[in-house]
Amino acid sequence: MVSGWFTEDGPDGGFRLLGTRCSACTAVFFPREDAYCRNPHCPGGGEIAEVPLSPRGRVWSFTDGRYRPPAPYVSDPEAPWEPYTLIAVELEAEGMVVLGQTVPGVTVADLAVGMEVEVVGGVLNEDAEAAWTTWRFKPMGGAA
Repeated sequence: MVSGWFTEDGPDGGFRLLGTRCSACTAVFFPREDAYCRNPHCPGGGEIAEVPLSPRGRVWSFTDGRYRPPAPYVSDPEAPWEPYTLIAVELEAEGMVVLGQTVPGVTVADLAVGMEVEVVGGVLNEDAEAAWTTWRFKPMGGAA
C-alpha cells in the first residue's frame, strides 16, 4: 500500500482514492501533491489539502496485460502468469483520468467506453508475511 493514496474509511464509509486540492486555484491532484500546486496557471498562495476523490467514474479507455513485465519489475518466474485488465477512468466530479486495474474476473470483453465503474479496494500481491493493497475498478450493475 502506498501511504496516503487511498483510504478504506471514506466519507461514505467506503473505499476512496485520496488526492490533494489547492485552495488558490481548486486544482485537484492524484497522485497527491503535498509540497506545492502543480497547476502552472495557479495564482499561488494557496494551501494544499487532502480530499477524498469521487467513488465513481466512467471508462475512458482500457486494455489488457498479457505478458510478464521485464526487469526491473519484480515477478516470480516460477509463478504462472495471469493476464490482467488495465482501465483508465474519468472520475465523476474531478474530471481527471486515473489508471488502475479492474477487479479480478473483469476482462476487456466486459468493458465499454463510457461504462460506469466504482473504485474498490483490492490486493495487488501477498505473501506469507504481508498483503499489498491497492485500488481496483469494478463495473456498476453487478458485473464481476
